[in-house]
Amino acid sequence: MSLIQLTVDDLRCLQHAELTLDPGRNLIWGSNGSGKTSLLEAIFLLGRGRSFRTRNSERLIRLGQSRLTVFGRTDGVPPRAMGVQVAKSGGTTARINAAAAGSLTELSEAFPVQVIDPGVHKLVEEGGFRRRRWMDWAVFHVEHGFADLWVRYTRAVKQRNAALKSQSAQAVIWDPEVARLGELIAEARRGMLDQMQPAWRQAVTALSGLEVDLHYSRGWSQEVSLAQSLQDSRARDVARGLTHSGPHRADVLVRLGGRAAREVLSRGQQKLVAIAMTLAQINLLREKTTITPTLLLDDPAAELDGAHLQKFIEEVSRLNCQLVVTSLQPESDLFGRPERVFHVEQGRVAPV
Repeated sequence: MSLIQLTVDDLRCLQHAELTLDPGRNLIWGSNGSGKTSLLEAIFLLGRGRSFRTRNSERLIRLGQSRLTVFGRTDGVPPRAMGVQVAKSGGTTARINAAAAGSLTELSEAFPVQVIDPGVHKLVEEGGFRRRRWMDWAVFHVEHGFADLWVRYTRAVKQRNAALKSQSAQAVIWDPEVARLGELIAEARRGMLDQMQPAWRQAVTALSGLEVDLHYSRGWSQEVSLAQSLQDSRARDVARGLTHSGPHRADVLVRLGGRAAREVLSRGQQKLVAIAMTLAQINLLREKTTITPTLLLDDPAAELDGAHLQKFIEEVSRLNCQLVVTSLQPESDLFGRPERVFHVEQGRVAPV
């Protein structure tokens, strides 16, 4: 499934842009600040309902405008048409094949997309939020029904938290539902990570040569059930008005020699490990499903020396997926000669 048409209105510096993309290699070039990365954000927005650069989607709206819109069409079977609007007054809404999406999660099914950008090292360096998001995108595609489980679990935790904050005795009523759904989510995540281990080992060895391990931490003690953990932590939960045990506090522990990778790896090494995590995820989807995501590469040569860049190129080329690559140079052919080239200058996009 590849994105073949993209229309963007009022996203960052882009007033209006229309692109016809190739299912293979696409190059977007221009100077710094011209709008290259903004185009990648628009594509990512179509598949995720959010940006990969900011949690606040309203920041994407062009200065002086009240909303932005992005439209895209894929060549899948069946083809999909997606539209996303972000409004200052109404949040983010989406339509798929002209019908309103029940949730932004539906965009991931309509158009699977991943990104590797200069900030990819944060997947290793920062806290568990990014890694949970990375993990759940893959689980959503590999484990059918996961999205519904997560929505129901989140709703139950919110109800429990509301009861805890009001110090209502009804908080305990939500424990069985939170525990049941939480255990199912944890098992789905663990299963995905177990299935990904061969692809992970191949990718991290090829890119970095490091023996980095990925371990799943489910968000409560491995020694007890979630139901027991909720019971044991009830006094603390009541005192703080929050649920402290459950998959909403899970993490993927990235370790080298038993230590947290962020403590021992350089930024460049963290970037290689994070890239390996992303590529392993794509390979898992290709192996276990019929999905081959579109891959966005924002300035892929940044902070990689010649040898590691070559390994990166080799690993990406093995994916045989749609690529959308940004570059400062029009002649960039890191991944082979691009089938489509676009020049961006001061927010204006033109095919070359």
